[in-house]
Amino acid sequence: MVAPTNAMVSSTLEKLMELKNTSHNIRAQWVLNPPEPPCLWRQVLDNIKGTFLPRNKFSSLRNQSLSKNVFVLLQKLFPILGSLREYNIQKFKYDFMAGLTLAILAIPQSMGYATLAQLSPEYGLYSSIIPPLIYAMLASSREIVIGPIAVDSMLLSSMIRTLKDPVHDSAGYTQLVLTATFLVGVFQLAFGLFRFGFLVDYLSHATIVGFLAAAALGIGLQQLKGLFGIKHFTNKTDLISVMKAVFTSLSTQSEWHPFNFLFGLSFLFFILFTTHLGRRNKKLFWLSTAGPLFWVIIFSVIAYRINLHKLEVEDYIVEVLGPIKGGSLKSSSLYKIHVGDEFVVPLIKIGFTIAVISTTMGISVGRSFASLRGYHLDPNKEMVSLGLMNIVGSFTSCYVATGSLARTALKYNAGSETMVSSIVMALMVLLSLRFLTGLLYFTPKAVLAAIILSAISGLIDLKKAYEIWKVDKFDFLACIGAFIGVLFASVEIGLAIGVTISFVKIIIISIQPGIRIVGKLPGTYDFGDVEQYPMAVKIPGFFIVSVKSSVLCFANASLVRKRIERMVTDEEAKDGKGEITFKFVILDTSSLMSIDTAGIASLEELNKSLTLYGVKLAIANPRWQVIHKLRLANFVDKIGGRVFLSVGEAVELCIGAKIGIV
Repeated sequence: MVAPTNAMVSSTLEKLMELKNTSHNIRAQWVLNPPEPPCLWRQVLDNIKGTFLPRNKFSSLRNQSLSKNVFVLLQKLFPILGSLREYNIQKFKYDFMAGLTLAILAIPQSMGYATLAQLSPEYGLYSSIIPPLIYAMLASSREIVIGPIAVDSMLLSSMIRTLKDPVHDSAGYTQLVLTATFLVGVFQLAFGLFRFGFLVDYLSHATIVGFLAAAALGIGLQQLKGLFGIKHFTNKTDLISVMKAVFTSLSTQSEWHPFNFLFGLSFLFFILFTTHLGRRNKKLFWLSTAGPLFWVIIFSVIAYRINLHKLEVEDYIVEVLGPIKGGSLKSSSLYKIHVGDEFVVPLIKIGFTIAVISTTMGISVGRSFASLRGYHLDPNKEMVSLGLMNIVGSFTSCYVATGSLARTALKYNAGSETMVSSIVMALMVLLSLRFLTGLLYFTPKAVLAAIILSAISGLIDLKKAYEIWKVDKFDFLACIGAFIGVLFASVEIGLAIGVTISFVKIIIISIQPGIRIVGKLPGTYDFGDVEQYPMAVKIPGFFIVSVKSSVLCFANASLVRKRIERMVTDEEAKDGKGEITFKFVILDTSSLMSIDTAGIASLEELNKSLTLYGVKLAIANPRWQVIHKLRLANFVDKIGGRVFLSVGEAVELCIGAKIGIV
């Protein structure tokens, strides 16, 4: 065996170094020459196409017949077709009974929410017919039941009454409500088509908890008018104005009648009692459903007997709904929708606000029950469905509708199999509108107030507020800010306070210099934060930092640069001889998703500053958008092409030796 000579060893090392450099050059090309990111319009078109026709659907269509392909596409557009493929009489039996149960609850509840929105009761019934039918055909959810809800009704009333008085100009007020409903649908449709659902997340969970709690109290305070039968009441929703109106009215006997309070309080007791029984015994769940309608009939008969000898509605001892327009759905209300008059700007603000809140609540309800059923909810598909149903609904005298938690829970407990139950519910409400509206003439207003009061308890979640306080004090500040703003000022101010606090939190987090010193984890090839992993070893001659911010922009670029420079000089100061301790500074940009011109300028300044110390800058694992912009700005050339696939490779290539497991 011939012993290797120095020349042979030298030749072998040269070949290994050549292979290593070749391998590095190939990997460097992976990093430096990725395909260009898609342009803005390409992303928009892909989002629209992906909402209706996801790419994974096309792969399964290639080898199928035309008829099957057409059915698959129709099933994607109308998900209810998929549930009808294996439909049978047994499933229809469950759906029919669930739909009938839903209709029994929806009739009095819809009328109550319509009065909360300062509309005639029939508008609540309209909103429980057309929107559920459209949604049942288009939605990906199999559980959500559509209809008017307390929060949307209160929002419409509180915000639109500042533009038109619902008492003195009911026609103009109704016209603005229908226009706002149309705009809500337009915004929801846009959210879904362009995948702008992330806008809904701007309304943080903590803000929603505070908003809903204050809204529930506001809804409850507004029901004092119907509960006491107060004739003159304030149009404001804040706590001080409402309580002042209540005390002023109660001090004058002519402003209210005790019979109304007795009716409302008794009805509220019966609802709460039957609901309690239904929760304790699941077999008695029908009590909380059929109970309200049964007691509405009983109390209407009593109100009829009490008011029998009064000729005019204004003279009734017990305030009742009076005539309800029935017969069928109203004719087209398209002519009532105007978006070009002097109210266009405030209506756009109202439409956007309600669209965000309504969509957030509807999708959250759908996600909760989808997880129970074990399937995935498509948020963009849901927003498109909500948008289309509200747009069409505004053309047929419907006001804003969304997913109702109470009805959805009832449908789930009633054993519904498909969205056919929602169709049955809508048809039953239509029949009641056609034949039963005359029987609802003597429905006491105090009874509808009690129905709304019984529903608001589910909107106040003290347990969740306490959890927010324990987990994140800043989130709790947003929660309490929204609560106080809604309760003592207005809905708009409360939401503005909550959203502002949430944005301030985001800004504070984003502008913080997200810089962490990185070391090598013993026994692995991995690198980690030396604060999180104290056992991590710093490699001599290298200063490795990780940029933890998702974006390097004008808000934080200067702070990031200054902090890195300060870290470098601080580390140098630890050397008593004043000599430079680092040869390389490696930036791990794996967490950095985007960079702007200010961020690039800060990196250029950092490179110049390090060069003065004789230190070279290197970039490790840059993301797609980041390396694309760095390359366009010629920054890669300015740092000598030191861009690497990973931190480990950067260290190996710079140190000229393999860094193995130690």
